[in-house]
Amino acid sequence: AGSEVTMKMKLDGVEASNGVKGVQDKTVNFKIGRSQVSTVDAKTKRMTVVRDGKKIKDIPISAGSAANPTYNGQMVISEKFKETRMDGSTVGFTGKDGKGEYDIKDVPHAMRLSTSGTFIHGNYWGSDSIFGAANTSHGCIGLNDAKGAGDPSQDGAWFYEQTILGDVVVMKNSPDKTIKPDNGLNGWNMDW
Repeated sequence: AGSEVTMKMKLDGVEASNGVKGVQDKTVNFKIGRSQVSTVDAKTKRMTVVRDGKKIKDIPISAGSAANPTYNGQMVISEKFKETRMDGSTVGFTGKDGKGEYDIKDVPHAMRLSTSGTFIHGNYWGSDSIFGAANTSHGCIGLNDAKGAGDPSQDGAWFYEQTILGDVVVMKNSPDKTIKPDNGLNGWNMDW
């Protein structure tokens, strides 16, 4: 966080492929933003949000059920949707009738953690009593939220507004394996 980066791209005349050459040299300067790491514990069913080394919030969550646990490991927020549709058939959760085990047309405050469909998102369809008490999802991390994504007092809305692309979410104490480094922007999990 806070690092200043200078990228000097000397591409004028550099051959990229047969007959294709760069036409300019360019220098780009930018500064890395603040640090935010949110640690989710499947056993305690809590998420601790830490920004620039200071704890800013503790949130009750519901992670993946025993049958469908959430991956462990460090994951990176790669997309954000104020509302999105989640259909279980698109990620392999298909019932005997061939339809998805779930099809929720208006999931609020969804933030992608993996290419394979792991999200941290708002949940309005679960009982308020599951958050901090039970892991019930198909592998996503659920936060208490309101239908329509319009109530800023809900945990899902708060987390969505406080999160930027590139923020890290660490999942621990889940019975599942560690997410593979190439399943999203999750190279943090490579064994160096």
